[in-house]
Amino acid sequence: RMDYSQAAHAFETARQLDKQHLEGMEVYSTVLWHLKRDTDLSYLAQDLVAVDRLAPQTWCVLGNFFSLQREHEAALKLFERSLQLDPTFTYAYTLSGHEHAANDDLDSALTCYRNALRLDGRHYNAMYGMGQLYFRQEKYDVALVHFKSAALVNPQSSVLRCYWGMALAKQGILGNALAKLQEAVDLDPRNPLARYEKAGVLAASGTDMGLARAVEELEALMAIAPGEASVYFQMGKLYKRLGNLGAAQRQLETALSLNSASSADAGLIKVAIEKLSVNDEEEEEEL
Repeated sequence: RMDYSQAAHAFETARQLDKQHLEGMEVYSTVLWHLKRDTDLSYLAQDLVAVDRLAPQTWCVLGNFFSLQREHEAALKLFERSLQLDPTFTYAYTLSGHEHAANDDLDSALTCYRNALRLDGRHYNAMYGMGQLYFRQEKYDVALVHFKSAALVNPQSSVLRCYWGMALAKQGILGNALAKLQEAVDLDPRNPLARYEKAGVLAASGTDMGLARAVEELEALMAIAPGEASVYFQMGKLYKRLGNLGAAQRQLETALSLNSASSADAGLIKVAIEKLSVNDEEEEEEL
């Protein structure tokens, strides 16, 4: 499972033993990026600049700091500096790919990921990045190839197994998709995306059993990520399909009351509440 807090603790322990050690600091900076710990990332960058300004890891850490501030162009320049210092530093190519993807420059992102894989054919981060690019372009069959390759290199990753399942689901291969999403949940029961997507696949079956299991999955998700309007919204839609309009209304009203609901979401939720008495077939005809 991917536990960033635990990973950060391990890196912090290692740094207490040797603050001059640079190897792996680019990965530590990515952990801090995911945890949104910008102050710690800033301190790490300053420490590494003091230790060795000519190390590629130093410039990757600086790049990740600017990336967290959403300063993508600055981050890209710093990753480029890392590659000038060491053209074989695979991770800098992958981080550059992520920044280009964040800027919607998908061609440049693809080039970076390919460069990373040219240097290291088992660099699953780049495989995942390529999968994400093709997934965004709705090329789900190609995305599947890359997610599957990445998951085979890193079989303990719940995230990779989840996207493998999502790519299958997008192609309508629901049985296999459900199996992969269950594997993702087994690897990390607290992976919210895996549970959300699993609920969607169960609901797509259209059977009462599938809908009931989807409700159970969303209930488990509520315990992990309380206060997510989208979860209550989906729960309301499921209860409507099961014919429990009272429960559906309660879930939809809860979704409407949450701060996580955007104005656009609030509009959709209000429409769903107004149409509780309209069955799904009639509603489809109205749309």
